[in-house]
Amino acid sequence: MQGEKNNIIDWKGVKAIIFDVDGTLYDQSKLRKKMLAALLSYYVLRPWRLKEMLMLSYFREERERRAGQGVADLENAQYLWCAEEKGYPVAEIRRIVERWIFQHPVRYLAGCTYPGTQDLFRLLRQKGIKIGIYSDYKAHEKLKAMNLEADLVVCSTDPEVNQLKPNPKGLLYAANQLGFAPEDCLFIGDRQEMDGDCAIRAHMPYLIIDKKPFSQFDFYQQLINNSKLSSYLYGAQPASF
Repeated sequence: MQGEKNNIIDWKGVKAIIFDVDGTLYDQSKLRKKMLAALLSYYVLRPWRLKEMLMLSYFREERERRAGQGVADLENAQYLWCAEEKGYPVAEIRRIVERWIFQHPVRYLAGCTYPGTQDLFRLLRQKGIKIGIYSDYKAHEKLKAMNLEADLVVCSTDPEVNQLKPNPKGLLYAANQLGFAPEDCLFIGDRQEMDGDCAIRAHMPYLIIDKKPFSQFDFYQQLINNSKLSSYLYGAQPASF
């Protein structure tokens, strides 16, 4: 039941849907444009602090470079990687990352949330299908900004996980905490090399969203309208393809 086609999922067997966040629940390119404008407007008046933008870039690069890796304390290790590579103070890296990666972007997320996301969450909750979140980055504040509620939120830096995607530990942990076997869950993400491979390693069915411009994005609405899914959720007899 793995793949990118909605009609190959056995919806009757889905007891929980686990979502990635960045690029899956909101348009990451739209957010990045807003963040670039915010960063430039801030640092053009403070050119002596331009190295802080480099810190942000190195922080992301190190995490990407170490995809799939795990350490005993990933929450702190992610800052140490950047410090060891470039010689920046850990406390300074943490402060800059907290501001520009975890705090400032939140104000833009309501306007970047993909169309249909809230409708799908609402429908799943109405029908008693559990909603989980598994992200490589902290997600609680992001969900609040997008007006989304989940039964469980798991991050790769949580002490119970300490593994980056595509290592499946976080996804398996999420399924276990929701009380279901991996094959009874569905993972929805935006990157095959991260989310798709993570699901494959966890032996969990998955979908990769269709990347479209924000104004044309209809993946979640199509998911709701899909005959097998909508029939299952609404309690009617499934229509045939």
